[in-house]
Amino acid sequence: MQGRKAGTPGNVKATDYLAAEARRIGLEPAGDHGTYFQAIPLQERTLVSAASVRAGGQSFSPGVDFIARDQGVKARPIDGVAVVDGGPVGDPTHHSAPPASAYAGKLIVIRPVKDDGSPAGIVPRAVVTQMFATAAAIAVASLDAIGESDRQALMAGGAQLANPDTPEHPAFLYVSSKMAEAMLQAGTVQGTIAYTDVPAPAPARNVVAILPGSDPALKGQYVAIGAHNDHVGIAPTAQDHDSIRAWNTVLRPRGAENSGSEPTAEQQATINHLIDSLRKVRPPRRDSVFNGADDDGSGSVSVLEIARALSQSRERPKRSILFVWHTAEELGLLGSDYFTKHPTVPRDSIVAQLNIDMIGRGRATDLPQAGPDYVQLIGSRRLSTELGDMIEKVNTDDKHGLAFDYTWDANGHPENSYCRSDHYMYARFGIPITFFTTGGHRDYHQLTDEVQYIDFEKMARVASLVEDVALHVANLDHRLVVDKPKPDPEATCKQ
Repeated sequence: MQGRKAGTPGNVKATDYLAAEARRIGLEPAGDHGTYFQAIPLQERTLVSAASVRAGGQSFSPGVDFIARDQGVKARPIDGVAVVDGGPVGDPTHHSAPPASAYAGKLIVIRPVKDDGSPAGIVPRAVVTQMFATAAAIAVASLDAIGESDRQALMAGGAQLANPDTPEHPAFLYVSSKMAEAMLQAGTVQGTIAYTDVPAPAPARNVVAILPGSDPALKGQYVAIGAHNDHVGIAPTAQDHDSIRAWNTVLRPRGAENSGSEPTAEQQATINHLIDSLRKVRPPRRDSVFNGADDDGSGSVSVLEIARALSQSRERPKRSILFVWHTAEELGLLGSDYFTKHPTVPRDSIVAQLNIDMIGRGRATDLPQAGPDYVQLIGSRRLSTELGDMIEKVNTDDKHGLAFDYTWDANGHPENSYCRSDHYMYARFGIPITFFTTGGHRDYHQLTDEVQYIDFEKMARVASLVEDVALHVANLDHRLVVDKPKPDPEATCKQ
């Protein structure tokens, strides 16, 4: 479906399919006006054609000298602002930023580095923005270390919800080392970084449905189960599938999570050997569609299967089950942001949210520590110890036999996973959540995330666990106990 990007005809077709399946299963519509759809006011954002930066008599052009990243809100003006040197920055989740007085209202230049001191490429934008939240702009001097395919992805247009109620953010730029040095030497910059907003070309829709509970006293409470129905669309240029996989096997085992880098001679030889081996089996296959089979096709169809199984059960759960297939997760959790601010059921009636995002992989070839039973759990005890303990007990008592990895749930983990999928939009309002995933792999946000690599047995086992957890929560004689501090729903999430 053309990569299912939110606000495109392909995503409309995908949501039509989900709604039709929900109707066939017998779920009640819970979207707008008695339908299965909740429309979100999605706007596309593109950099204005006049965008430019000047420093020390030199002019710098977007796409060549810098790439501006849309923050989803209005960017602060940069014309005439002072430039300060933020120096090298390692893992930004552990780096201590200089005092805000050093960069407030200024353009700060930072140089991201890897553990070995070599230049890094793409950085976690939300975390870096939070570090330098009062700056007029953040210039990340790493454009030279970012490969062409990643540059194309970074230059893709952004999106936001219409009339956002968030304040201005710093402008965010990836810049070349030449541009960084010119700005620092000049001491000030001139120019404009701004975006134009137009409505998305097609509707952007959450799909929302309910399986009513059986207990008249409890059916007004909901256990929410969710996944995201969108992916990242179409690449600007077609690329060969096998070449991408060979390259990522050697250089980017975590797909888009790994910065691109130049291979050593030995690495290039390995890549060439892999490609040559595959050429003996099949010719090149060029593709431009990001299919997103694991991200989050695996979650979307698993939520459908959970809904089907629960609807066919002889005994309905006491509480109702709320199914939400969120849109625009890939554009910044926009669908879940909108749903939790404009819920189609009372927000305080949602007792828990179980989020499924990428549960179709998790082999040892995907992650060294993974295997047939491998699952990552994130956030399961961050608000409710009872929920985390219950999941462990369900896994044992119901003989699911899955092995939970909590590594990615650690405070300060560099991937910031707790903040990066739809569950957090519920957690920020104090709703207990758990994020179920089998983790990343070489095909994450790549043209190679295709159905041929899905582990259907693993996917079914994780979905079965989520179904059983939902049943246990729905049949409790009390609401899950929230015994941990609730976050500030207006604050930027930091794991």
